[in-house]
Amino acid sequence: MFRTALRNVLAHKARLLMTVLAVMLGVAFVSGILVFASTISQASQAAMQQNLRNVDVAIQPRSGSSSAAAPVIDQKLLDKAARVPGAASATGIVSGFTAIPDRKGELIGDASTSRGGNYFPGADGTDARYPMRNGVPPHGPHEFALDAHTADKAGYKVGDTVRVAGNGPVHEQKLTGIFTTDDSQVTAGGSLALFDTPTAQKLLGAPGGFNEIQIKAAAGTSQTALKSAVETVLPKGHAEASTGKQRADALAEMISEDSAQLRTGLLVFAGIALFVGIFLIVNTFTMLVAQRTQELALLRAVGASRRQVTRSVLIEAFAVGVVASVIGLVTGIGVGAGMRALAGSLSGGIPDGPLVVPLSAVVSAPLVGTLITVLSAWLPGRRAAKIPPVAAMSSVHAVPTLKSLVVRNTIGALVTGAGTAGVLAALRISDDKASMLVMALSAAVVMVGMFILTPLLSRPLIALAAPVLKTFGVAGTLARLNAVRNPRRTAATASALMVGLTLITGLTVIATTAQTNIEKRAVASLKADYVVSMASQDGAPLSPDVAKKLGALDEITAVSPLRQSGTSGADSPTLTAVDGKDFGKLTQLDFTQGSLGEIRGDRVIVDEATAARGGLHPGSRIPVTFEDGTKSTFTVSGVYEGNDLFRGVIVDNATVAPHQKQTADQGVLVKTKDGATDAAKDALTTALGKNPAISVADKQQVSAEIASQLTLMLNLLYAMLAMAVIVAVLGVINTLAMSVFERSQEIGMLRAIGLDRPGIRQMVRLESLVISLFGGVLAIGLGVFFGWAGGEVLGKSIRGFELVVPWGRIVLFLAVAALIGVLAALWPARRAARLNILEAIKAE
Repeated sequence: MFRTALRNVLAHKARLLMTVLAVMLGVAFVSGILVFASTISQASQAAMQQNLRNVDVAIQPRSGSSSAAAPVIDQKLLDKAARVPGAASATGIVSGFTAIPDRKGELIGDASTSRGGNYFPGADGTDARYPMRNGVPPHGPHEFALDAHTADKAGYKVGDTVRVAGNGPVHEQKLTGIFTTDDSQVTAGGSLALFDTPTAQKLLGAPGGFNEIQIKAAAGTSQTALKSAVETVLPKGHAEASTGKQRADALAEMISEDSAQLRTGLLVFAGIALFVGIFLIVNTFTMLVAQRTQELALLRAVGASRRQVTRSVLIEAFAVGVVASVIGLVTGIGVGAGMRALAGSLSGGIPDGPLVVPLSAVVSAPLVGTLITVLSAWLPGRRAAKIPPVAAMSSVHAVPTLKSLVVRNTIGALVTGAGTAGVLAALRISDDKASMLVMALSAAVVMVGMFILTPLLSRPLIALAAPVLKTFGVAGTLARLNAVRNPRRTAATASALMVGLTLITGLTVIATTAQTNIEKRAVASLKADYVVSMASQDGAPLSPDVAKKLGALDEITAVSPLRQSGTSGADSPTLTAVDGKDFGKLTQLDFTQGSLGEIRGDRVIVDEATAARGGLHPGSRIPVTFEDGTKSTFTVSGVYEGNDLFRGVIVDNATVAPHQKQTADQGVLVKTKDGATDAAKDALTTALGKNPAISVADKQQVSAEIASQLTLMLNLLYAMLAMAVIVAVLGVINTLAMSVFERSQEIGMLRAIGLDRPGIRQMVRLESLVISLFGGVLAIGLGVFFGWAGGEVLGKSIRGFELVVPWGRIVLFLAVAALIGVLAALWPARRAARLNILEAIKAE
């Protein structure tokens, strides 16, 4: 039986090709993800180790202490740390956002990997971290040095005057030196500008202080001993010391966690692709078994047991799975390398490193591929073993009994009904996380129920296409009859396509609904003509100089910063400080309780979420402890509907400013005399030195920026689900190709009685089109239902939430399903049309 199984694999290798491709793609996706995640993780950890190689002990602000308070890591602490017994040297580190525009004013590289720092010379007058390739180190407020990669890319040379873009107005600096560095972010494509320490402290938001102090141990001093000595000079409760090993271990753990999350997220989509492949494998072996009924019956007649017949089918599946998995593993290594290169080109900031092929990829990916293939073939093998030898040898194919059909449809209806009830019940659960979990599980149950019911649904739904198919004459009629000839086969083929399109449709409905509602609420809350913020959209703060600079312009009638202000204490909320005098001229918030009134002194407004957590209402008192430790109490004037721009406690800037030593703005609201005009925007950008790192956006651009974030996420999901759709396409091709082989005699007879080759091709194409559209219609129906349910969960916390169905995209998805059907039929239709009439009629 073992030799028979292997001979069958070799005899039917052409018919097994699509199964091999489907399993190979799934395994390649899985192994590629594992290779990619391991490569990124190891490269990041190696880069981290490289950056910390000269750090034995580091001093940083204690976790939870405010960066806006008086700097706790200052020159005095640096001097003390340098004199600690066992310390060879101490380096004060200043770091922050600094980008370099090219000669055309465009940023060089990505803003998220553009940094500025300080050149910290040692006793010999040099900083060993940054050896100068050309020129000399920066000295004074108008000089800076630039990394060699960025300088060469922009064509800058020593002596050039370069526009330097920070988080405020652009300033010009003289380029005095070009240095080399092995800093991981720079080698990964980022940029690094260096200033002398006083200039860096002023420009990067740490006047008089440092972000951290890095200490090198003297020979013979351990990191632990040095840390103990350093802790004796730290200001209690405000700073903490850690050894280089502790820093490395903490960062390694963080990198591992991030890598695990990335790997898990990607593997979900790989699992979807493999799940879709199950339909293809089941279909393939079901059709192979049906085509070999007499052969299997003969084996039973000469003594083979049912178990042996089932085992022979499983051996065939095992052989197919092993071959496909090995090819998939090799392909997956290439996929991982491609993902690494693509990620580096799209985002930058990914450190260089060797390609890593983990043991998990070598073992688990092929194992998963082989197991899925074998398990998917078990049911067809079991069916084959149950066919009576006499009936099979007489070419009497067993058809599903009425009882089996009734049982199947009853089970399908019950499962679908239970899943639908679960989805609806999830809408009544108040906790959003629990609601989404119940909904996801219930949606999976609905999908399973639909898989069971699909054969029942195929006949009535495909019958709806009869009037259209009749317009194609005999070919159209035959295509409809062929599509419903074997409902289970049609259902399995359509279900494979249904999985991917259902997820795509559901995610599109949810994302479009969320995007539209967020845009509407955010833009509706604005009276301001412009919102000024950092262009990188990574939460980087603006310099307070931006609001001051814009407020001095004649064109401006109202301006207010959106300034984050930390508080201390578990019960103290985070505050957003605004210009209370102008805030009402720049916003039009919707209030559920109270009103805006006048934000000044101790009068504040809070969003609904904050009010619900604290049981607040107009007149409520909120105790706060400011950053400097001063205690106070606020009075709530009103409760407003939060949105993407405004949330939390909003207070007058004049109230919190006396308690802040450093300030940073998340954005600036601006209203001009003449509204949002080109001239007004030019005036604003000119006042900021045409800084390419700062965005000056009107309401439409604010809306577009919010939409772009969701669109990017949706496009990434589309890309991940594309693999499942590709596998589904292979399933359609496979079903049609094997169906053509199965119906060779029938096709020969059709040719003999007058149906020409174009008619045969049209018949196969229309059959493929009908099956694909059947799967597409089911997918869109389920997707819209799941999208509605998901939108309802999101809408619980958003007043006035409305479902938005993107009908344009829905029609596009249906067109894609039709295109899949047309393309999938090209090869099978051509093969059917090229069959020799006499040989086809003689075929058994």
